[in-house]
Amino acid sequence: MADRVSDFLAQWARERPDLDTTPMGVIGRLSRVEEIASRTLQTTFRGYGLHRGEFDTLATLRRSGKPFTLTPGELAASSMITGAAMTNRLQRLEDKGLLERTMDPSNRRRVLVRLTDAGRELVDEIVVPHVRAEQELLDARLTRAEQTQLAELLARFLENSGDVSAHDTSTE
Repeated sequence: MADRVSDFLAQWARERPDLDTTPMGVIGRLSRVEEIASRTLQTTFRGYGLHRGEFDTLATLRRSGKPFTLTPGELAASSMITGAAMTNRLQRLEDKGLLERTMDPSNRRRVLVRLTDAGRELVDEIVVPHVRAEQELLDARLTRAEQTQLAELLARFLENSGDVSAHDTSTE
């Protein structure tokens, strides 16, 4: 059985046999995996009245540790979205009572975003079915050994692309 990307590759092979479409196969499949995963995970978030990006913002604040506070710039950088898009997202979450924005007492020109108690409770509640949905998505398609291998290959790709941990201790 072949996947949909195989169909595209076969068409290119027929139309342009001179092309090595191996990269298209890899990148195309990564894109399809993202689409499938997003659809599955959005179902979980929708059940809590959130969009994926909103959950990501709340989760970023939650995993930052006490006092669950970051700047809008730090949040935007971790989400890879523009400052304007983050401002809109923060407003929606603030309107829902899940976070609050305040002025930094040590620098009145800087805004701080803090997870409210309601926001923390919601993230802690959602993260369990979220992780379960991710695991079910993977377990239905790959063995645990294959999942580990795929994670390692993707990590190597990202590291070799300069997308390295801010806490990399291998160079210390």
